[in-house]
Amino acid sequence: MDKRFITVEITKAMREQDKPRLAILRLVKNEIDIREKETKRELAGDEVLSVFKKVLKQTGETLEGSIKVGTNAERTALLQEQVDILNGYLPKPIAGDELVAIIDRVVADGGFTEKRDMGKAIGLVVAETGGNCDKAEVARIVGARLS
Repeated sequence: MDKRFITVEITKAMREQDKPRLAILRLVKNEIDIREKETKRELAGDEVLSVFKKVLKQTGETLEGSIKVGTNAERTALLQEQVDILNGYLPKPIAGDELVAIIDRVVADGGFTEKRDMGKAIGLVVAETGGNCDKAEVARIVGARLS
């Protein structure tokens, strides 16, 4: 995924008059532009994905706040729709048996046996999945594997 992909998606959203998709994609493109200006170079695919994740996290936090306050149902619905749109662009997180298999392999290959190795093991699992996993779940499973 790159910046050109975002531009194409923005154009499609404009043609389809999909205002929620257009708004959130423009926000993502703006964040990409800001990061490119900071780094003075064009972002690669992994970096664009990290921008998507950042915007998803921010939008999700705003959604949670909106739900807690509970005063503006229309805004809450829009935020939920935008979270769903962003999730549609991100790869499916690694979970379940696939995540357990990766954790078991990393723990075995690294020779991790004690709780003090937990941080190293979690770091290797997160690196292997490209950060595309629930880190709290990884920590829980790794903790259960180490004594």
